[in-house]
Amino acid sequence: MNIDVYQTWNQFVVKKGNKSLVLETIINSSPISRADIAQRTGLNKGTVSSLVSELLDEKLITESGPGESSGGRRPVMLLFNQDAGYSIGIDLGVNYLLGILTDLQGNIYCERKIYYNQLSFEEIESKLYETIDHLIASAPSSPYGIIGIGVGVPGTVSNTGEILLAPNLGWKNVEFKKILESKYNIPIIIENEANAGAYGEKKFGAGKNSEDIVYVSAGIGIGVGLILNGKLYKGSNGFSGEMGHMTIQANGLKCRCGNEGCWELYASEQALLNAAKQQNIKTSLKESLSLEDILSLAENGDQLAIRLFENIGNYLGIGVTNIINIFNPEQIIIGNRLASAKKWLIKPLKQKMETHTLWYQQHDLNINFSELSTLSTALGVSALTVENFLVLV
Repeated sequence: MNIDVYQTWNQFVVKKGNKSLVLETIINSSPISRADIAQRTGLNKGTVSSLVSELLDEKLITESGPGESSGGRRPVMLLFNQDAGYSIGIDLGVNYLLGILTDLQGNIYCERKIYYNQLSFEEIESKLYETIDHLIASAPSSPYGIIGIGVGVPGTVSNTGEILLAPNLGWKNVEFKKILESKYNIPIIIENEANAGAYGEKKFGAGKNSEDIVYVSAGIGIGVGLILNGKLYKGSNGFSGEMGHMTIQANGLKCRCGNEGCWELYASEQALLNAAKQQNIKTSLKESLSLEDILSLAENGDQLAIRLFENIGNYLGIGVTNIINIFNPEQIIIGNRLASAKKWLIKPLKQKMETHTLWYQQHDLNINFSELSTLSTALGVSALTVENFLVLV
């Protein structure tokens, strides 16, 4: 690379970095004036003015009425245009599919959820397309339209968006990103659902004030997402967090992943349903129980249903104890569908943690349940899609 090309490229990189800094400042602090942006970023006023003009032309920000003056002319205030485009976030579960349409700050404009059981890949693919098409049609008019689609899946996802293994779905080596890109021709992000859930809680939920978070997604299976030093940790190839398949029982039950005694076989929604079936719990006129049925029984004082939840809480505590001893996190967040049973899970979970965690690990440790209910993954993957868009503009 000759020196002129190098200098031109270097100037481009610096300008793009400064532009991102200005936009980030406006997003986090709007309404804000040009002078305040210069003060907070350390950029000179001329540079800020030029970059603000570009962002106004690109319709990523808008001007509002004048703000308060400390003397002299009242400054024109700048706002982030959160309606410049819309993102689609999908939580593709084992027995449900949740889709949301959000603006660029994560506000939900449309939500669609469907339940299913033991569908083939083609059947789930069809329902996914129906959901995405519905959300696209629901989007208001905007300068950038749909800026991307993010999908959280319960399985191991490579950095290239390939689903290497999703045992509870029966999927293996699925080029999911390529499939969706060929269908919709817009940017696609495929992420492990627990990673997305962790990011959702950090961005919008119970983890907003923590830097080191372990998010436990307790659904049909169990996934774990890690926020370390304020950032999503994915490992060198994107495979971190498969702690639902750590062994907690030697010579235990056989798992679909090929291992034995996996944590999710004892502490998941599926484990709860299997235990309820073994205990012959029934509700009127229904052949099979759902989580909602057992929740209803527990709410009405059914002691067997309550004990089933407490047993799940005990096993959740075993896995959480291992995680605490490994990572020394600031916060543990329990999310996904089983979080709705907090009332009966929290006590046995904490008891197991307190009796089996090294005593010094317990200082300044918070155990919380999701503030976003079942929206953590969809919001998280939608936010990642928005960030990807803002980096590229």
